[in-house]
Amino acid sequence: MSRGLTLDYLDYPIAICRLPPETPIPEWAWTATHFVTVSRTQQELSITADADVVPANVPSQRDYRAFRVHGTVAFGLIGLLSSIIRPLSEAGVSILSIGTHDTDYVLVKLNEVEQARQALERAGHHVVGG
Repeated sequence: MSRGLTLDYLDYPIAICRLPPETPIPEWAWTATHFVTVSRTQQELSITADADVVPANVPSQRDYRAFRVHGTVAFGLIGLLSSIIRPLSEAGVSILSIGTHDTDYVLVKLNEVEQARQALERAGHHVVGG
């Protein structure tokens, strides 16, 4: 993977929620206007969504922000996510990565956004926004 990706900084709060695996997908999840992803395994129902739609009583980690790989990522592209995760790891920034059909997202805690931005830019990436 060549260096120098363009990453869009998404400056809106995102919450990462963990519910019991048998929980029906709650209606509030579908009211997110910026970001929502739902994953179910035998161990959990995981919902990552705009923080403002997540009820206060839902077990969650809040105050995340996202960096999105700009554009559409070709299937089979090798090393793209590694080129993002490696500098963040070396900078001590904890992440959650989420892939969609078109692109990849890396979520970081709000208090680590500037540290993440600096690490990404040192690695040769260009961060847009924020």
